[in-house]
Amino acid sequence: MIRIALPLLMALAAPLAAQSASPTIAEPAKDDLVKVALDTSAGRIVLALDRGRAPLTTANFLAYVDGGKFDGESFYRAMRYGDGGIVQGGIRSDARKLAAPIGHESTATTGLKHLRGTISMASLGPGTAKSDFFILTTDIPGFDATAAEPGFAAFGRVVEGMEIVEKILAAPVSPTKGEGSMKGQMLEPVITISKATRLKP
Repeated sequence: MIRIALPLLMALAAPLAAQSASPTIAEPAKDDLVKVALDTSAGRIVLALDRGRAPLTTANFLAYVDGGKFDGESFYRAMRYGDGGIVQGGIRSDARKLAAPIGHESTATTGLKHLRGTISMASLGPGTAKSDFFILTTDIPGFDATAAEPGFAAFGRVVEGMEIVEKILAAPVSPTKGEGSMKGQMLEPVITISKATRLKP
């Protein structure tokens, strides 16, 4: 397993070991995938959200999509890690667009893993995720839950447009914007999400 350095882990979440429990892998759920298209200024990304295994997180994301709340928002961060990294997006224009934070669906219970193409929720710990999400361009197993760390809530994968995700990761970043470990990871300019749409089955 790749061990994640503390600054990298802190860049996405503050570990709350006291809230984590020993992982228990759930029985695999029946596939129930919902496709969502993110039309961006870099191109189209199509996601398959895993409603069968991560129903709470998927419902939260779909509520933002169906409400048009991602429209006009952006991918604003590109973080390099190993031979790839993550790109992060979400609502940054108006806090009034944000819903209440949701409960944490651990990878220990969903059985999902942080592999290349996975979409997962950004958070500061269990029960803090709202709209922000990230997509991996490389496997980062250190983002999965362990007995000591809650990890992040993976809830789907990219099924079309990984080349767009790679393009976003390679986009220019500001050398000065961003606080703490995020300094030097903020896209400049951001990649606009012009429209997020639930696709028909």
